[in-house]
Amino acid sequence: MTAYKDQVQGRMKEVQGKIKEVAGKLVGNKELQAKGKAQKTRGKAQAKFGDVKQKLKVTKKKAATKKVATKKAATKKAAKKKAAKKKAATKR
Repeated sequence: MTAYKDQVQGRMKEVQGKIKEVAGKLVGNKELQAKGKAQKTRGKAQAKFGDVKQKLKVTKKKAATKKVATKKAATKKAAKKKAAKKKAATKR
């Protein structure tokens, strides 16, 4: 499941759980109230899991971008060094 789906489904379960919990309170049904709390908690956990997956995805993307940028900078630096060596050799 994708991070987005986990986030959305988790939040939906949270809302459904809250509705069951409130309905259980209104009618005095402790079992429905407890089921609602449990569903709400599972929903929060699933949504949080989706949030973590999303953050991990963004972090990976940033790390990959940084790695490419670092590699490009190193290549440029090596090219400049090589050009400077070549220039120094032609002056002699």
